[in-house]
Amino acid sequence: SIKMDLLHSNGVLIIQHLQRDYRAYQDFLNFMSHVGDPRNIFSFYFPLWFQLNQVVGTKMIWVAVIGDWFNLIFKWILFGHRPYWWVHETMIYPNQSSPSLEQFPITCETGPGSPSGHAMGSSCVWYVMVTAALSYTVGWKDKSAGTLHRLTWSLLWSIFWIIQISVCISRVFIATHFPHQVILGVLAGILVAEAFEHTPAIQTASLRMYIKTNLFLFIFALGFYLVLKLLDIDLLWSVPKAKKWCANPDWINIDTTPFAGLVRNLGAFFGLGIGINSEMFIMSCKGKNSCKISFRILCIAASLATLQLYNFVKIPTHTEYLFYILSFCKSAAMPLTVVALVPYCVHSLMRTTDKKQN
Repeated sequence: SIKMDLLHSNGVLIIQHLQRDYRAYQDFLNFMSHVGDPRNIFSFYFPLWFQLNQVVGTKMIWVAVIGDWFNLIFKWILFGHRPYWWVHETMIYPNQSSPSLEQFPITCETGPGSPSGHAMGSSCVWYVMVTAALSYTVGWKDKSAGTLHRLTWSLLWSIFWIIQISVCISRVFIATHFPHQVILGVLAGILVAEAFEHTPAIQTASLRMYIKTNLFLFIFALGFYLVLKLLDIDLLWSVPKAKKWCANPDWINIDTTPFAGLVRNLGAFFGLGIGINSEMFIMSCKGKNSCKISFRILCIAASLATLQLYNFVKIPTHTEYLFYILSFCKSAAMPLTVVALVPYCVHSLMRTTDKKQN
C-alpha cells in the first residue's frame, strides 16, 4: 500500500542517515544490539535476579517467554519486511536506483520484522527490573526518603529509556528493522510486562501448570502456522528473502528463524517449572542458608560461570529437527541450573563446611 511504502521509504532515509553520520558509534551500537538480545535474559539477567529475589526472577522468565511468544504471533500477523531486503524488492525506486544499505554480521535476521523482538524483549525485561527495584523504595515513609524515592524513580526510568532508545537505534542502524518496528516492539514489551505486574498466581504455579502453559503456547503457534499453510499462506516467507538478500551467506543463522525462538523459550519455561518444583530447590533456596548473603553471592557467581560454559556448547544446525530438540534441552538446562542444581551444590558445600567447623 502507498502508506506502508511511504513509512518504509522514510525509514530507509533514517537508516541511511544513521549509517552515514553515526559510523563512529558502530561498536557501541553493535554492543547495544547484544544487550537487547532476548537470549541474554536467560543467561545473564535471570541468574542475577533470581538469587536476589525469586519473585522477580520467576516473573522475568514468564514475561520473557510470553512476551517473545506474542512477538512471534504479531510477526506472523503483521508480515513486516526488514529494510535490508525491502530496498531490493520494492517497486517504488525508479530504474534500479534502490538505496544502498550496509549490512553487518548481525543484520540478517530471518523472521518477519514487525514488531522488533530485541526491542520488545529488552523493554519487557528492563520494565520488570525497574519496577522491582522501585518496589523496594516505595515503603520509605519519612520525608527525606520520599525525596530519595523520587530521585531513584527518575534515575531508574531514565536508565530504562536510555537503554531502550539505544537498543532501538542499534537495530535500525544495522538495517534489520525500520524505526516503526522498534517503537512497536518497545510499547508491546511494556504492555506485556505491565500485565504481569497483576498476576501473582505465577509465583505458585505447579509443574502441571507449567506443562499446560507450555503445551498451549506450542500448540497454538504450531496450529496457527498449519492453518495458514492450509490457506496457502506461508509464514516462513521471510526466510528465503533473508537468504536471497543477505550480503554474506555465513551471516544467516538458523537461530533467528521463528521456530528457533519458540523452542528456546518453551525450553527455558519448562526448565523453570521443573526447577521451582524440585526437591533440590526447596531444600536449598527455602532452607536456612538461603537468607545468607554469602549463599546468594556464591549462587550468582556459580550460575553465571556455569551458564557461560553453556555458550560453548554448539548445537549442530545441519538437521533442523535435531537442532530444535537439542535447543529445547539446552534452554531447559539453563534455568534448571540456576534454580535447582547450583543452589543445591552451594547448599551442600556450606553444610559440609559448617559440619567441619563444628
